[in-house]
Amino acid sequence: MADIWWVLRGQPDLQAMSAMSLAELMDWHRLAVERAPKKEK
Repeated sequence: MADIWWVLRGQPDLQAMSAMSLAELMDWHRLAVERAPKKEK
């Protein structure tokens, strides 16, 4: 779950993100991860 905070940290509309439902947030996170460069753990 730590990845989502790394992704959101650079978003200007973090306040808007926090108002989203968990389902919406996880869907957005999934899309962001698919589009982002792969970061191996």
